[in-house]
Amino acid sequence: MGWLWAIIVGFVLGLIAKAILPGKQAIPLWLTTVFGIIGSVLGNWAATGLGVNDTRGIDWTRHLLQLIGAIVVVGVGDMAWVALRGNRKKA
Repeated sequence: MGWLWAIIVGFVLGLIAKAILPGKQAIPLWLTTVFGIIGSVLGNWAATGLGVNDTRGIDWTRHLLQLIGAIVVVGVGDMAWVALRGNRKKA
């Protein structure tokens, strides 16, 4: 069940990150989900390092760090995707 939850959270965070980033991102939906998962893991790692990963109530700081991680990973990943694949249009 943990993997399913990670995929769902990664999908949601990836979509939010794409909505926040300016312009249109060229990465496919599956890669958005993967980048969202990676950003979530990085956010959890940062929250653990700051000591705010497990607080009473809703962990707003941890969730914010997860979102920031997803924004960074989606932004960098999109630039890498465009550089590797080129800006080809589908016919």
